[in-house]
Amino acid sequence: MSGIRKQSIYSSILVYVGVGIGAVNTYFFVKNGSFSPQEYALTRLFFDIGQNFYILASLGAIPVLYKFYPYYKDNLHDKQNDLLTRSLIVAFIGFILVAIAGYIFEPLVVRKFSERSALLVDHYHWIFVFAFGLLFFSVLEGYTWALQKTIVSNFLRETGLRMITFVFIILFYFNYIDFHQFMLLFSTLYIVLTLCLLFYLIGKGKFIITFKTSRVTKKFRKKMLGMQSLIFGGICVQTIGQTIASLIIASLKGMTQTAVFSLALYAANLVQIPQRSIQSIATGVLVRAWKNKNYVEISRIYQRSCINMLLLSVFIFGNIWLNARDGFDVLNIQDDYAAGLQVILVIGILRIIDAGTGVNATVIAASNFWKFEFFTGVILLLLLIPLTYVLVKEMGIIGSAYSELIAFTIYNAIRFEFIRRKFHMQPFNLKTVYALLLGAVAFFLTYFLFNNLHGWIAIILRSILFSTIIIAGTFALRLTPDAHQLYDIGKQRIKRK
Repeated sequence: MSGIRKQSIYSSILVYVGVGIGAVNTYFFVKNGSFSPQEYALTRLFFDIGQNFYILASLGAIPVLYKFYPYYKDNLHDKQNDLLTRSLIVAFIGFILVAIAGYIFEPLVVRKFSERSALLVDHYHWIFVFAFGLLFFSVLEGYTWALQKTIVSNFLRETGLRMITFVFIILFYFNYIDFHQFMLLFSTLYIVLTLCLLFYLIGKGKFIITFKTSRVTKKFRKKMLGMQSLIFGGICVQTIGQTIASLIIASLKGMTQTAVFSLALYAANLVQIPQRSIQSIATGVLVRAWKNKNYVEISRIYQRSCINMLLLSVFIFGNIWLNARDGFDVLNIQDDYAAGLQVILVIGILRIIDAGTGVNATVIAASNFWKFEFFTGVILLLLLIPLTYVLVKEMGIIGSAYSELIAFTIYNAIRFEFIRRKFHMQPFNLKTVYALLLGAVAFFLTYFLFNNLHGWIAIILRSILFSTIIIAGTFALRLTPDAHQLYDIGKQRIKRK
């Protein structure tokens, strides 16, 4: 766990720098006198649609890359390793197919979105540029996960992306470029990141391209293709499930409501940042642990990830929800966005549930039972699409939040039960209950003490009190050994200085 913890510390520092920059970016997107809600919504739809395009174009190659990398590493010299080359070729072929499909189905997009979301139709072709960069960045990112060199890729995705976006925003805000030019630059974001990651891998001597088929590829080809086809279906299902809400809202309710939902989702999704870092770092470790049949290590990572991610999610979301309403006022956010406050609450609760189940998806995907991910993804999609459509139509954007809460809770419950029955691993114990009770006590005590106080002073006091209670309680109740180990490491380093 120490390797995961060390990389997690460095990655988290870099990621939270990115969070700060991202918060500034979001502020410029939604403050009065800046981007309109429709313009902000378009940037979010670029991410959602671009993610679907990239997943379709990847053809399932990325999980196969980090799943089988240990076999290539252990049996081949680096110059004979053709796994990266194979993944890049598959991705290129996949992108060509997606581009052709996008051209064929363009009239359908125009028909569904032109009435309520015309701005999306106007910039439709540039989404393919965005997806192209995202696709090849993700292939190289998956390769760095396999190499267990996640810090640079995490920095680029979480921090570098936002730094470049900030530059584009400033150019627009001070009228150096118009919105159309802004979106053209915005579409190249991941192309820039791909080039940065490529130069990093070349500099480390890890970017190996060979067109000679290795003996490992020959040996595992059928197994890789079988895994790739099923994982491809599973990832497509999962990605559509995660992005379908904004597309349904844009189609049924228009771009302004999409913007409101997107801002609320952004605020709630801040809870997931530690989760993403831990998952990316744990992937390579879990793959090797499954290969070596090290079940004790797998169980330990699973248990530790659950309690750590639960505590972090409670800590982050508690601070967000306690200060959300005052934050909208003091930051001069456009009035339209206040309608999303209840969405923040519902999605935030969902993110705590999701974080509290730890790296369950990675545990399953790295095992020999990775096919199960596909079947649970199908269940998720079958629940989510009709629920989202019906509830959005009847209730507006809050309906989408409720549909996600219902569908993803069932989805996580199924995965939890599968791991418990199949591997005899379950991560919860009395400390899980203590963590939830600690969060509840900290929240309600802070809320009632400062309920009648508003503005910056209220935000600062609430944050200090809530954070202090959570941190002190974590140490006092000894909820996670990682907290004390990090404290001891920090104390030793201070003494050395």
